[in-house]
Amino acid sequence: MLLVVKKDTRVFSGGCFRVLKRCSFLLLSEKPTTFTITVTSEAGENDETVQTTLKFTYREKYPDETPLYEIVSQENLEDNDVTDIIKLLEQQAEENLGMVMIFTLVSAVQEKLNETVDQMKTRREEEKKQKELEAEEEEKQRFHGTPVTIENFLNWKAKFDAELLEIKRKKMKEEEQAGKNKLSGKQLFEMDHNLDTSDIQFLEEAGNSVEVDESLFQEMDDLELEDEEDDPDYNPVNLDSD
Repeated sequence: MLLVVKKDTRVFSGGCFRVLKRCSFLLLSEKPTTFTITVTSEAGENDETVQTTLKFTYREKYPDETPLYEIVSQENLEDNDVTDIIKLLEQQAEENLGMVMIFTLVSAVQEKLNETVDQMKTRREEEKKQKELEAEEEEKQRFHGTPVTIENFLNWKAKFDAELLEIKRKKMKEEEQAGKNKLSGKQLFEMDHNLDTSDIQFLEEAGNSVEVDESLFQEMDDLELEDEEDDPDYNPVNLDSD
């Protein structure tokens, strides 16, 4: 005989009613007796719970033979948790063969769900600690950097020398290219004919024409120049005195 009292399920077992906390019962049929019991764990962190709904069917010779059972729904349980619950029901049913066992089976499942909630809390705490350790290690790496060893120093030096050599090659190539592109005066005049008249334009822009005394540019051979040493009045001493 099974009755429902609020969210507690009373199971008639051994001549008395036994109460299953945090469970709810739903009768599906009387022949054969089939019902579901939804089992909820105690509240964990942040009021989180896990839950499963078990379906039982009495066989003709129950309790001398185990009832049929299955899990029809679950919340917040992993697949491996569901597998563990089925194994737990099988074990408890075999151990309690010959005795009314629904209370025992459901109690075992409820205890298992409570353990699952505790495991979830422990797992989250471990994950949180792991993240904190990783953050601390990352912070240490940021301040201390990578320890220098002979191996990583040589690797760094080889990379640095290669980069430096590449920079020098690029610079030499740019200088060589700049030298090839530099034009001579003749090439400049050939490319820009305006340079031929640049001096005349400069003089004209300076204002008026320029008069040139051609006598200043007579042949040098027509000039009579005397060597200082042939001059009778030449006296090196007098030069020093000046």
